[in-house]
Amino acid sequence: MQARIVTLPGDGIGPEIVAEAVRVLTRVAANCGHQFTFEEALMGGCAIDATGTSLPTETLAACESADAVLLGAVGGPQWSDPTAAVRPEQGLLQLRQHFDLFANLRPVKTYPVLAQHAPLRAELIAGVDILFVRELTSGIYFGERMEQGEGDHAWDTMFYTVEQVRRVARVAFEAARGRQGKVASVDKANVLASMRLWRRTVNEVARDYPDVELEHVLVDACAMYLMRNPARFDVVLAGNMFGDILSDETSVLAGSLGMLPSASLNNGRFGVYEPIHGSAPDIAGQGIANPIATILSAALLLRHSLQLEAEAAAVEAAVEAALASGARTADLAPVPAEAVSTTAFTDLVLDHLH
Repeated sequence: MQARIVTLPGDGIGPEIVAEAVRVLTRVAANCGHQFTFEEALMGGCAIDATGTSLPTETLAACESADAVLLGAVGGPQWSDPTAAVRPEQGLLQLRQHFDLFANLRPVKTYPVLAQHAPLRAELIAGVDILFVRELTSGIYFGERMEQGEGDHAWDTMFYTVEQVRRVARVAFEAARGRQGKVASVDKANVLASMRLWRRTVNEVARDYPDVELEHVLVDACAMYLMRNPARFDVVLAGNMFGDILSDETSVLAGSLGMLPSASLNNGRFGVYEPIHGSAPDIAGQGIANPIATILSAALLLRHSLQLEAEAAAVEAAVEAALASGARTADLAPVPAEAVSTTAFTDLVLDHLH
């Protein structure tokens, strides 16, 4: 297979972790007879500094001609003013809107060897394997809003159409068919009109999937269940804001934000793949960042955009084998002096990649 992959390393630790994921993808190509070409482009704070915008026209054009995009992280203290006219996160929102990346997949899996790093007792997180399907291009993050300087009021709008809910619900139900066959749809239908539309539409979609079990869970109850009995969940379907918050909450079950990948998909095969964590400017350039989330994001790229399931599974198995060997980056090492570097951990992944 031939594939063109655009990398957007971004800010902070982004360049370091993207470089490691590219090493893994390059090894996959060599092992399996594929030809992957990589093109690097600017996005985020570094793009603001270089061009005055967080998503330059040249970057967007490069992404348009790619099979997939691998993103690092964006942002940092020098661009953190929420009142600034141009901010790093704007590039992310523009990228999602431009490519209509409406479905965000966030898998959360716990590893027995990392149980001691989770804030819950080991028996509570045993067997946790959740896939969050988050709607990504509508909801309150994209609805109309009003803010008047230092005025005494402001408002945001949570807006959904039936079709926006329907298409992301289909993604969740299709995913459940390949897993445990359960979907938990999260809403606040007891209060919000937009969420009553959400629930009604999910029920309509569910009729086409009689083999999938559907339950509706209010968002506040879901937040509690994820801490008290997370293994009850298989696929969790949620709107933009609720999905963002709940998947971040659940990330602690894996032991570190550095463990969790994501995929943002449209109706085709194109996708943007990135770790769910931020740019961590406090550790940038030190060679201690955890590359796992970005490497696993590369595995999702192989699976969803390139349709290379065996290769994706091989990368995931190699990460698990590296962890089983005892290797830990600084965020996971019980004794800091025993931590391995970003590059050294990837070396171990490559050693186990077959």
